[in-house]
Amino acid sequence: MTITSRAPDESSGRRKRRTLRLAHRGDWRRAPENTLGAFAAALAVPGCDGVELDVRRSRDGVAVCYHDDTLTRVHGIDRRVDDLTANELEDVGIPTLERVLTTIPRRAFLDIELKGDHGRSVFETIVGGRGPALERAVISSFDVGTLARIGGYAPAWPRWLNTRDGRHDTIETAIRLGCRGIAVEWHAIDRALLASAAVAELDVVAWTVRRRPTYSRLERLGVVAICAEASALDG
Repeated sequence: MTITSRAPDESSGRRKRRTLRLAHRGDWRRAPENTLGAFAAALAVPGCDGVELDVRRSRDGVAVCYHDDTLTRVHGIDRRVDDLTANELEDVGIPTLERVLTTIPRRAFLDIELKGDHGRSVFETIVGGRGPALERAVISSFDVGTLARIGGYAPAWPRWLNTRDGRHDTIETAIRLGCRGIAVEWHAIDRALLASAAVAELDVVAWTVRRRPTYSRLERLGVVAICAEASALDG
């Protein structure tokens, strides 16, 4: 599966890579992050190619879209996500992954970040929502075990290893896991990192960019996707 689009480069006659713009947790300026409203608002932004979303498990083992392990920061509720059932979480506006996958249009690219321990059920939910070939989507995680497990279920699915650096051992880990790329905190991205990743045949993705000048600089460097929010999300 190709995760980047290409457009004609009129000056050279060749085709060049266009950086994917992904809304980090949706557009939280208009609705709470990781909600259907935030995802819809993001996809209404001109030039937004898709969204990055976070996935955790509820107490009853259902995949839900939420970043933090507790509801404190976003909802002001001092409870853990895995202390509550999917129905209880939906009551406060936290959607299931299944509902998100059936609501977001197929044209939108998805960076599905898995947090915590996920078993086969989340894999089957993603298959149900994006098909066995994982159409226009990628699985990302900081957790090596999670990426290895997904790779075991579907070796051809593209995966990104999330990381705060681009050290040699990080690149080696991504290679060992069979990842398509590494998603790196943007401060750590420079030409040297991109060169090392190119030798390893790994894509480089940037997170999380908030300012338009930073976005433009990373775009010129040639990262394949940028998780953007605030003014960087706007064209």
